Amino acid sequence: MSRDLSQTLPPQALSRLAQEWLMEDTPNFDLAGVCVGSREVKARLLCKSPDTVLAGCPFFNAVFTELGCTVEWTFTEGQNLGPDPVTVAAVVTGPARCVLLGERPALNCLARASGIATRCAQLQSLARAAGWHGQVAGTRKTTPGFRLVEKYSMLVGGVSTHRHDLSSMVMLKDNHVWAVGSISQAVADARSVCGFSTKIEVECRSEEEGREAARAGAEIIMLDNFKPEDLHVAAQALKRDFPGVIIEASGGVTPDTLAQYFSPHVDVISLGCLTQGCPVSDFSLKVQRPDPQVGQ
Repeated sequence: MSRDLSQTLPPQALSRLAQEWLMEDTPNFDLAGVCVGSREVKARLLCKSPDTVLAGCPFFNAVFTELGCTVEWTFTEGQNLGPDPVTVAAVVTGPARCVLLGERPALNCLARASGIATRCAQLQSLARAAGWHGQVAGTRKTTPGFRLVEKYSMLVGGVSTHRHDLSSMVMLKDNHVWAVGSISQAVADARSVCGFSTKIEVECRSEEEGREAARAGAEIIMLDNFKPEDLHVAAQALKRDFPGVIIEASGGVTPDTLAQYFSPHVDVISLGCLTQGCPVSDFSLKVQRPDPQVGQ
């Protein structure tokens, strides 16, 4: 059963982002607008990256809604656009100057979102083909001001978003531990304010640190920057002695090395490269030329 992931996005957030993007691109006069005026035009959205997974449609729509334009999609979000070198993904209709005002902000969003969703779908397919039971996940290594788009793109691509922000879940990293003195004390301090409703994760550099975190009550143990062979040994030992903990592998994992981290004892593998350095998909928006025969 397919789900409409756009229902996760608050309408006010979509409107706010669209307004901010448009204001950034046109803070005062639209000087080129005088050339095209407000006659109604149609513009085709072209994807020029084969096998792109379409993502970011609600944000694309929001930009053009702000400008009084409409968007008619020929594909559903999450679909692969196929192997053709050029694919028509949608048609935008509206006043000429408004279509052009929204062109670049909308394309920037769609290109970024679809690139992330495409990479996520590829890595998720790799995990399922290998029979791995766990979750591929993103990180907080997102573009400032663009996190909602990038986290949403992960969902469209079929992976876990991981925590959305510092308020979503407690993650105690090495700097937290070094500042307070020990993993046990850091977990106790965090638990005193987050209570029963928020999970605590601890970044661990060794199996011994993982054991301390588990004994202190952490629900998630991140085995950070482990070599694959060392990860498998530590994860198996921790799962044996603390079967209720979630084991996450992170640090240095790339699309090329992901399969080396698959293990029945690892529940989550997180990768910063789902957003950082991720290729974008190539989209363009082309206004249809008027038929020279019309009106003659």
